[in-house]
Amino acid sequence: MLALRSRLTRALTARRLAPQVCSSFATGPRQNDGTFYELHTYYLKPSKMNEFLENVKKKIHLRTAHSELVGFWSVEFGGRMNTVFHIWKYDNFAHRATVQKALAKDKEWQEQFLIPNLALIDRQEFEIAYLVPWCKIEKPPKEVHVLWWNESADSRAAGRHLSHEDPRVVAAVRESVNYLESQQNKLLIPASFSPLK
Repeated sequence: MLALRSRLTRALTARRLAPQVCSSFATGPRQNDGTFYELHTYYLKPSKMNEFLENVKKKIHLRTAHSELVGFWSVEFGGRMNTVFHIWKYDNFAHRATVQKALAKDKEWQEQFLIPNLALIDRQEFEIAYLVPWCKIEKPPKEVHVLWWNESADSRAAGRHLSHEDPRVVAAVRESVNYLESQQNKLLIPASFSPLK
């Protein structure tokens, strides 16, 4: 799995000043429901990756009893070592709040999943994302899935080289770079228990 994560910002907006009111912009029709996805990145303590993945594999059912796991991957390269990335789906923020309250009361989840794994985690990051209106998450026709689908890292590299010869792609990249604050490419390997591979 290969993922590209980008942060967009308006080029003319002053950065890192006093808190600002921000407005969103869209390139198409608005999403009609409140469904969103919570993206979790966990940076594990060195040498704890295998232990963490084994714990999660054995006890993930305790967490998925409360909400839907979209996918769970480890970062092969393109980021900090000993990193996992997973995505959870929520119907809306009220649904997320209900799940969080249920987890806070679930002693089995806390004792068998949360507490043992927290000791293995160095740092956590959470982000929220919405699907663009013309997009949906589906299982791909093959057992490989990427946020941007590629058969392999080599096929991705070949595709990138080919796309750089297309004047439409070159023009789009030149325009979008005005809004790009940062970009990361990561090769993600799905865990055996990940719904998306």
